[in-house]
This record gives sequence, C-alpha cells and structure tokens, in this order.
Amino acid sequence: MYLGIDIGTSGVKAVLVSEAGAVVATAARELALSHPALLWSEQDPDAWVDAAVGAVDDLAARHPREVARVRSIGLSGQMHGATLLDEDGAPLRPAILWNDGRSHAECVALERRCPSLHTIAGNLAMPGFTAPKLLWVARHEPKIFARVAKVLLPKAYVRYRLTGEMVEDMSDGAGTLWLDVGLRRWSPLLLHATGLDLHHMPRLVEGSDVSATLAPDYAQRWGMTRDVVVAGGAGDNAASAIGLGAIAPGDAFLSLGTSGVVFRVTDRFAPAPASAVHAFCHALPGRWHQMGVMLSAAASLAWLAGVMETPAPALLAPLGERVDGPSPVKFLPYLDGERTPHNDAAASGAFVGLRGATGRSQIVQAVLEGVAFAARDNLAALSAAGGPLAEVDLVGGGSRSPLWAQICADVLGIPVHRVEEGEVGAALGAARLGRLAATGENAAAVCTRPRRLASFTPRASVSAAYDEAYRRWRELYPALKECA
Repeated sequence: MYLGIDIGTSGVKAVLVSEAGAVVATAARELALSHPALLWSEQDPDAWVDAAVGAVDDLAARHPREVARVRSIGLSGQMHGATLLDEDGAPLRPAILWNDGRSHAECVALERRCPSLHTIAGNLAMPGFTAPKLLWVARHEPKIFARVAKVLLPKAYVRYRLTGEMVEDMSDGAGTLWLDVGLRRWSPLLLHATGLDLHHMPRLVEGSDVSATLAPDYAQRWGMTRDVVVAGGAGDNAASAIGLGAIAPGDAFLSLGTSGVVFRVTDRFAPAPASAVHAFCHALPGRWHQMGVMLSAAASLAWLAGVMETPAPALLAPLGERVDGPSPVKFLPYLDGERTPHNDAAASGAFVGLRGATGRSQIVQAVLEGVAFAARDNLAALSAAGGPLAEVDLVGGGSRSPLWAQICADVLGIPVHRVEEGEVGAALGAARLGRLAATGENAAAVCTRPRRLASFTPRASVSAAYDEAYRRWRELYPALKECA
C-alpha cells in the first residue's frame, strides 16, 4: 500500500493506493484562508500539519489493515508559499501564499537586481513566487527577516513535521525563483539577490527519490509496521501530471482546481517568460514542463456560490449538461489578479453586459465561460511557446461538471477528456512518487494513464460563436485596466 497526501489551498486530501494502483480510500480536511489586507493571502503552517495528520488518522481508523501495510508516503502541495522558520524550526509568521499579490514592487526590484533571472529561473518575477515575498518581508518586517533560518514551501514544512528533515523536490523548488531550473540546483546568484544563501534552503531531491523516513511516533500512531519512506514528492501540478500519467513530452492537461492550469510536459528546459508561461522541473529526472496559470478557476465558481448563498451544484443544475451558445454576460475571473498572460496581481474580476432582464443562470454561465476563456489565453500562450496542443485531460474539482467540460471543449476548440480519479490527481501522483521511491520501479510502469470517463469534442457552430465571444472578451481586460 502507498499513501499520498496533497496539501492544497482549500483543503488536504489523503489517498490510499493499492499495489495494483487502485485508489482504495480517500480522506480530506478543510483549510481556512486569511486575507488580512488587500492582495494578501496567508495560512497558518501548523494548520497544514493538523489537517494532514487528521486525514491520515481518518484513513487509519477506517482502514487499519491497509494503513498498516503502507510502504511509503508521497507529498504534493500548493506551490510558492513562503514558510519562514527560525533556528528552532518554528514558523515566524503565517505563510504567504501563491495567490498573494503584495510583492509587485519587489518583483520589479528583483528583475532589476538580477538581469539573468529569466535565463536561470526560466520565469518572470511574479508576486506569487517565493523570492519576491522574502524581499517584501525584508522591507516591511525586517526583524522577522533577520531571524529567518530556513525557508520552506508548504509540503516541505509538512514533511519536516512528519520526519524531522528539511527537504524539497525539484518541481516545487522551481517555483521559488531561487532554482537554476536547467541545472536542477539552487542558484547562489538568485539567492543573493534576495539577501539569502544556500544555508537558508532545504536539501534538494528528485520527486521520485527517498527524502526521509516517517518519524516513529507517527508510524506508531497509524499502526504502520515498517520503516516508511517519504518521497521527494512534487508541487501540486507536477503531482497531478504524475497521477495522470503525463510524463512523456507533449502530454498535457487542464486543471480546474482553486487555480487553473494548462500543463505540458517537455524533455528540456524551455523557458518562455515573454508569454508569462512558467517553465519548471517535472517531478521525474530529465523532465521539465511548461504551464500557463490562471489564479481563480474553480475558486470563481466557489466565490459566486458564496455570494449567492447557493451550493455550486444547485447553481449549475438549471443549465443542464450543455449550452447552445455564449451567455450575453461576460465575466473576467481575475478575483486574485492574474498570471498568464497578463502578469498583473492588481487585475480584478468584473461582470460586463448586465441588464435588468439578466437571470441567475446567465451569470453562472458567464463565470464558467470566463474561466474557459482564461484557459484559452493560457492555451494560446503555450502554443506560442512550443506549438499547439491537440487535446487535454481535465482534472480538479471543476472536472466534476460535464457542462463545464463541454464549455471548455467548445471554447478551446480541442477535445477535453474527463478521467477517472481526476479530483484526486495530485494526491494519487504523490502516492505514485512514494511508490517509485520505495521500489525503484520504472516510472512508465507506475505512472499509467487513467481511464477516460467521457470525451467532449468541440461543436462547430457553438465553437464559432465562442470564437467571436472570446475576441470580445479579450478586449475587456485592457479597457477595464485603463479605468482602474
């Protein structure tokens, strides 16, 4: 048996996976976000640990025999979060998360200080990345910055608490702007640009390598009968790719989680910062990937559900499983700013085209379409960076909706496939990395493609209408930016 734990933004998921590769059981715990000021997004690092331990406690209570046979644990997690520890390993402040936009000025300063940033890190300096956050702390919280002994990402902090070891994998490390992504090692030059050095960084391993061993107290707590190894793991999107079997160059998927991602595997480091495309290490040796990232995907629907005080499924139900054309209302899903293609932390969401006769379903449809249009922006950026994509698998919480899947197919103009276990892809990928660390098996034998549950193909007449709607939608961001 193998255990995968995904440290997400809105919650933690844990999955038990059998020797045959099947998901035996899942457990989850919710997490709370804090927004103490405009553009700020923070979490308590210890809440990740409590949620992870609680999820595994749940699995151990319901499936004690299976948990007792666990050979390894893999971790995946939300990327970029700055978890600042003192010399005793205690958090100095709440973690500053991936969707925090406060460090725009520090991004400008970082690019000025380090002209070779794009060449080494392969990415633009964006407020979501980790390095600008440390510059912000140095400027605004200098007493805290002076006490920083280690900087960990979210899953690395959970690993530290579960094992006592401070270790990070290449895929998550690539999202800090401190990694030499091509050479897969920390860059002293980039660290120096933020007032840090190698001593502030955790040890690096590949995602499929052993990083540590589970602490005896936890092994005893969960009834595990052997030394349980903990794999390097992966950032959430690279872990999702492992769960989807996206390990060969050209493999691609669309994630509609809290954030949204269009992801493509590459066999080399292929930066494209001019398009605001991310170029990161994959979770396996000798593999990299490109990503277009939108900061509010399923989070946009969750926001609307909260505002309307109606569960998301109830909002979607009146629309059925397909629509015959675009909503007359347009929605910009920039509730937390945007990365690809705008790199604008200050971008904001908007509804355009509201009328006295506008109904709730038209607003709901506009939100689904706005996210799909943003995904098309990402697809266009990836196509410019490395050629077009022919099809994508769909994962994340948004993959539950056949309606949203069909809208994505019609908007993107390519087939979209809902796949088995699409909602637990990152946790499943983490478990697979744990298995590779424990067994040394060939990755291709373990990281197989999931069964496709349904395929959604573009409908010619509807796609043509969406082409025109997308053209008009793209005019909104520059027009509204001028009014901000």
